[in-house]
Parts: sequence; C-alpha cells; structure tokens
Amino acid sequence: MYIATQDELESFVERASTSKILAVDTEFLREKTYYPKLCLMQLATEDEVAIVDPFEVDDIKVLARLFEDEGILKIFHAGHQDVEIIIYDIGCVPKPLFDTQVAAALLGQTQQIGYGALVHSLCGTKLKKTDSFTDWSARPLSESQLKYAADDVVYLPEMYEKMRQRLEEKGRLSWLEDELAPLMEESAYVVDEHERYRRLKHFTQLTRRQMAAAREMAAWREIEARKRNVPRKWVLTDEQIVEACKREPRKIDELFMVRGIRERLTTRDARTVIELVTAALDSSPEAWPEITASAKSEQNVDVQVDLLMAVVRLRARENDIAVPTLASHQDLVNIARGHYDDAQVLRGWRRDMVGAELVDLIEGRLALAIHDGRVTVENIGE
Repeated sequence: MYIATQDELESFVERASTSKILAVDTEFLREKTYYPKLCLMQLATEDEVAIVDPFEVDDIKVLARLFEDEGILKIFHAGHQDVEIIIYDIGCVPKPLFDTQVAAALLGQTQQIGYGALVHSLCGTKLKKTDSFTDWSARPLSESQLKYAADDVVYLPEMYEKMRQRLEEKGRLSWLEDELAPLMEESAYVVDEHERYRRLKHFTQLTRRQMAAAREMAAWREIEARKRNVPRKWVLTDEQIVEACKREPRKIDELFMVRGIRERLTTRDARTVIELVTAALDSSPEAWPEITASAKSEQNVDVQVDLLMAVVRLRARENDIAVPTLASHQDLVNIARGHYDDAQVLRGWRRDMVGAELVDLIEGRLALAIHDGRVTVENIGE
C-alpha cells in the first residue's frame, strides 16, 4: 500500500496499533546534507505492507504512536541509521526493537551480513538489486522501486520469528538484549562536537598543542554544518583543518595560506576560527588533549595477540558465533597490553564464553597445545 495522504497514514497507524510487530526500513539521501533526508519509510505488520511518502503526507510524526508503543516490537536490519532518522524526523526512539543483523552475528553469520544475503539464507528468496542505488527523492516512483522498497520489510517478520526461535534454543536471547540496548539509547545518536577532532584524517600528525586547536576548529565546523544542514566537508575538509593547525595560525592571513580555506570561509567566520584557535594554542597544557600511545611506542604484542586469537577462533567455532562478534582485534591488543577495562570481550556473556580464558592465558595460567591437528587449551595452574 502506497501512502500519500495524511488520512491514509492515520488510518494505517490506527490499524497497526493492534499489531505485535512492526518491520521498519527507510530510504534516504545524505550526499548534500548534514542530516539524512528521509525519502521513503517502509512499514510492515503481520497483515500489510505500507510505503509512506514523507514528501506527500502532512505530518509523519503521527507514527510516533507506533514507535513509542512498547507493546509493539520494531524490527530492523542494520537499523542504526534508520533509528537516527526516526529520532530526527519523528522525534522519538523506537522501543523495543530487534535488529536482524545483530541477531545474525550471534547465530554464526558474518558480523555485518547484508539484508539480501540473510533473506536468502533464512527465507530461500533471492532479492533483485536493480534499484539499490536509485534516487529515492525523485518522483514519481516506478513499480520496480516500490517493489524493491517493499521487499526491504516484507521478509523481516518471518526472519524475526526464525531467529528468535534459534536464539531461544541456544539460550542467547539475553545476549541479544545486551547487544541491542545501545541502539535504544538516544545518547548513541548524539555527536559530541568536541570529540570530532579525533576522527580527523591524519590528526595524529599534530602535537598536543595543535590538537587543542584542531579540537576547537573541528567543533566549530560541526556546529556550522548542523546549522547549515550541509556535509562537514562543505564547511572545511579534514585536511584543511589539520594543515591549518600545523601552522598554529594567529592571523587570518596565516589561516588563508592553507589551500582552499579562503574560498570556504567568510572573513567573519575566519575571524571566529582564529579566535578559537588562538585561545586553544594559549591554553594550559593540562587542557590539551592527551595523545593515546600508538602501537609504535608500545611493546609489540603480535605474538600474544595471535595466541589469544587462536582461543577466540576455537570458542567461536564451538559456539557457532562470528569471530569479530565475540572479540575484536583491538580487544585482544588491549588484553595483551594489560588494558583490561578497555576490552569488551571481558564483559557479560563474552567473558563467560572466552574472556576469562584470555586473561588466564595472558597471565600464564593456560597454555595452547596441538593434539591430532586440533588446538586445545590446557590449564597449567599458577
């Protein structure tokens, strides 16, 4: 059902309010905006599929009634961006939710399995990819586009039922709850502008003083991009920020020496940036960002990580779970260097499955051996 009027949307909300599940997907564009531009929202209950055109309806926020109803389970696949859009356009966090990509990783699939591959695996249907990169903002939509959009939700209820049953059989429903909890926290979708500098390309080339300047410059860019609703790089690129901060500019002319900045910033904006940068450069060293020790300056732990990974692979295979889901490479590096608090594998169900063993191995209480071509873990005591 294609919904292009407010009356149709409100009627659907009324019908869907009696459902136990609501499958959700969105189509959006983000190439020219800071915030994603919602172009289509697909919804499916046990009885019907609805494709909502946000360009045509008067108030899409009436869907909040469904997203906030805790008696209705919202089903997504790789739903982080979908939830972000719902927060921005509808003003609420959908709860409770089930993410089939997250659940798949707990059932032995690759960590970021695509929707099409999972539909084929669970439902035996091979989806067409004809409209994968279509312009969803163009109107009118073709029949093939509408079919593609509907397919993105029509299989989610069936997939949910099958995956929930398998998770229950394996005793992993509580694991899934732990994995999904962050998706239902609004704070997970809030960008801290004063932490964006850490994601600048090549920012580790900067000194701590220069990083302080980059922190302020990147924060200003973030705020401006939001205000104008344009991509960050349209305000300033990462490279321009890093190169400018290397120069430690205190005058507008010094800032404009970096290629392309003169064309991007007005004199007023440049003056604001220089004030922020100068204040950062003149601040106390205690206020400068701390530089995380790089792999080059810490002991080499490649061998230890290889041994830890052998145990992770063994337990992942035994428990039919994706290796990256069980433990990331960075987790193992943190354990090898004694940074236990930074390792997710040492918390919750992961600790029970393999985390505690990894600590025992690194502290000399376990050893690895090969028997009949198979890796085994042996307790050697204190």
